[in-house]
Amino acid sequence: MVCANLILLPAPAQSATAQDLFSLFTQHIRKQVVTDKQAFAEASRCTEWFYQRQRRKPPRPQAEGVAWTQSVTSESDCDRLYPRGLEDVREAFSRSQSVLSVSLTFYEFALVSDGNDDGQYNAAELHDVLQSLDLASDLSLSPAIHLAALTDTFDSLRQTVGLDRLMASMGRLYDQGYRFTSMDQAELHRMME
Repeated sequence: MVCANLILLPAPAQSATAQDLFSLFTQHIRKQVVTDKQAFAEASRCTEWFYQRQRRKPPRPQAEGVAWTQSVTSESDCDRLYPRGLEDVREAFSRSQSVLSVSLTFYEFALVSDGNDDGQYNAAELHDVLQSLDLASDLSLSPAIHLAALTDTFDSLRQTVGLDRLMASMGRLYDQGYRFTSMDQAELHRMME
């Protein structure tokens, strides 16, 4: 199963070294957080727009001039993206909020699991992070296999909004003495902006 995942990895991940495992893993999460923040902002904007439209009276139709240009407005975007209106956008808002929460919490998890805040996983940290997620923690496996397992777990938990499992894994790290340091907090804050 893991070997099949390696085929799907982009070239940089296949050549992962133990030293850049943390960096590649957090980079994968950061890219998804950016996408999730955009989806959340879009759903938020359209939710607000649908509520505003619901409250106001429909405007009188305006006569159009001879020259017509097609432009994409936020109104047409929201109507196009959410054809069932408020019902669709509420679902999208809730989903995007949940998925963003999982992505940010997973980023926090990755930061916490770098116990000495040196920007890489040493052997003990890698073992602990893998074990906390119930992944194979055999350190004789290549870093690319570990990276694939970590990113696949992130992708899966994000897709299923598996916050409970993620929090249980974070709890295991805390039980072993890992902490959310001031450096971790500053980095997470930058990510949330």
